[in-house]
Amino acid sequence: MTAVSTNDATTAEQTGADGTPLRVTATPAALALIDELRSEYGPVMFHQSGGCCDGSSPMCYPVGDFIISDGDVHLGTVGGADFYISRSQFAVWKHTHILLDVVPGRGGMFSLENGREKRFHIRSRLFTEAENRALEGACKL
Repeated sequence: MTAVSTNDATTAEQTGADGTPLRVTATPAALALIDELRSEYGPVMFHQSGGCCDGSSPMCYPVGDFIISDGDVHLGTVGGADFYISRSQFAVWKHTHILLDVVPGRGGMFSLENGREKRFHIRSRLFTEAENRALEGACKL
C-alpha cells in the first residue's frame, strides 16, 4: 500500500480571503480523494459523525443522500464539498479547527471512500483567543 501524505494542522491554510479563520480545511491528500470521489459520484458533501456505527469519522456522501436539517451546522467548504456537523456537536467543537486528512485504512461503513484502503480522518486544534474573537457570532446555536 502506498503511504498517504498528510499536513500538520498548523501548516494548512486556515483563513479565508477576508482573513476570517476557517472552521474546516483539508490536506492535499484529502482534496485529491474528494476529487476522486466526485469524478465517480458527482457532487459530494461531508457530515462529521457523532458516534454510533462509524465512531467520530467524517462521513462523505453524494449530495442529496444525507438530509441536512436545522439540527446541523455548516462549518465550511473543502474541495468544493460542504462540511456539516450536528448542532449538539458544534456546541462542543465550536472552538476547534478541523483539518480533513486521509490515512490508510477502511472508510466508514456508509462513507464513499469505503473499500479504497484509505479513509478520511480529522485532525484538530483549538482556535487561538484571537481566532475565537474573530468567529464570535458565526454559526450561532
